[in-house]
Amino acid sequence: MLGSPSMTPKELIARIERFADAVIALCRAIPHDPLTIRLLTQLQDAATSTASNYRAACRAGSKAAFVSKLSIALEEADEAAGWLQRLENNRLGPAKEVGRLLQEANEISAILNASRETATGRRRRRA
Repeated sequence: MLGSPSMTPKELIARIERFADAVIALCRAIPHDPLTIRLLTQLQDAATSTASNYRAACRAGSKAAFVSKLSIALEEADEAAGWLQRLENNRLGPAKEVGRLLQEANEISAILNASRETATGRRRRRA
């Protein structure tokens, strides 16, 4: 569910933190073997880094610092989507939950990208 254009930074922080917590719960539920440990560690790192970097962006002291932290949060959200895609493609974990989190990672990425485009004044005009 994409956020509304009027989603506040506080609401987005809460959404991203719920995503990170849901990823942690998913990672705990998947049986661990050498392959999944590596995938799940990367996924958890990306999801929790998305949350911490967006929080940092919201507290940035300058526009440049905001855009920098926002860009990192966007990269991490996209990376989380990539790791979730690996889980989905290889049928690791509960399919419904992996699919839900993959959709959420993609939506968070889209929101962060739109925010970055607005902040940098590079918002593309839609025809």
